[in-house]
Amino acid sequence: MSVTPATDVVTYDVSDGVAVLTLNRPDRLNAWVPEMQVRYFDLLEQAAADPDVRAIVVTGAGRGFCAGADMEVLQGNASEDARGDDRPQTFPTTIPKPVIAAINGPAAGLGLVMALMCDIRLAAAGAKLTTAFARRGLIAEHGMSWTLPRLVGSANALDLLFSGRVILAEDALGMGLVNAVHPADELLDRTLDYARELATWSSPTSMAVMKKQVYEHMELGAAPALEESNRLMAESFGRPDFAEGVASFVEGREPRFEGVGDS
Repeated sequence: MSVTPATDVVTYDVSDGVAVLTLNRPDRLNAWVPEMQVRYFDLLEQAAADPDVRAIVVTGAGRGFCAGADMEVLQGNASEDARGDDRPQTFPTTIPKPVIAAINGPAAGLGLVMALMCDIRLAAAGAKLTTAFARRGLIAEHGMSWTLPRLVGSANALDLLFSGRVILAEDALGMGLVNAVHPADELLDRTLDYARELATWSSPTSMAVMKKQVYEHMELGAAPALEESNRLMAESFGRPDFAEGVASFVEGREPRFEGVGDS
């Protein structure tokens, strides 16, 4: 197996307010190894801390998104403690900026988990997705039992988990597993267009608060979620972004919202 330097297993590029993180082991269909997780999560933190980054796109180099855990690592019975990072697989959901997956090819097992931990998923036509776990003698790992039924319902989730069957992006769209399907040669451009639209027109603070609301309110009843939302709405009326959002609408121009991140 060829060795890719740890700093190169995920690459990072920023342009027009969008950070692009590319899983970069194309000779292995970007199969997941411990150093990839460390690098990926570190770069998510870097993007979160950069006020010039307003949206994050995650994709794969070559013809795949991520083929799951590298089988050579699996054969070595790598434990959770040996994976190289203490941050949970749900870590991308804690990043206070939109994380958008551009699923350019196969996403299997842990690779599908990582796609599900993104906030939004766009996929290439014909891309193959599979949970795979049952066919490897494993269970619904790394929080998939939490994310998958919330996206597709319990019956579809159990079908995909029990069978480990491969579905195409078009089937995933019908289930609600992905948000949109685009021709493969247009996927990254279409994803970047969407990310740039968020970076240009949406308040970074509003997006950060809404992302936190959505994930935290999954665990709340309707009444406490409403109470929390009312409190957060009252706070938003007092922020500069509200005045700027109204002014930009009235004046017919792009808003000049402040970024979110470390100063």
